[in-house]
Amino acid sequence: MRLRTAVVAAAGALTLLVAVPGSASAATGEFEYSYVGLDGQPRQERFSDPEDYTCVVIPEVADPNSSEPAFSPRNRTDAHARVFTGADCTGDHFDLRPFTGYGSARLKLRSVVFLP
Repeated sequence: MRLRTAVVAAAGALTLLVAVPGSASAATGEFEYSYVGLDGQPRQERFSDPEDYTCVVIPEVADPNSSEPAFSPRNRTDAHARVFTGADCTGDHFDLRPFTGYGSARLKLRSVVFLP
C-alpha cells in the first residue's frame, strides 16, 4: 500500500512539474539531492531551472510517514536555495549559496525554495 501511495504521489508531482510552463523568473542551473529509495538503497535525483519564490516539495520524500528526508543537497543554480525540514517549505531551514552551496548527509530536507 505504501509503494502505491508513493508512486501516485511521485507521478502527481512529476505531472505538475511538466505541466507548469517556464517563467522568466526562474533560477538557472540544477539542484541535486540524495534520498533512500523504497528498496533501502541510496539514490540521487536532480531538477533543473526551478521557478523563483515557489516551494518545491521533494516528491520522493514528501510524506514523513512513509519516507526518510532527503539529504546532501547541492545547489548548482544561480539563486540561493533555502532548504526546509518539512514539506511545503515549513520547519527548520538552511540556506545554500548559489553555484557552490552544499550540505552534508546530516542536512535533511523535504522541500526547497529558490531566492534570487
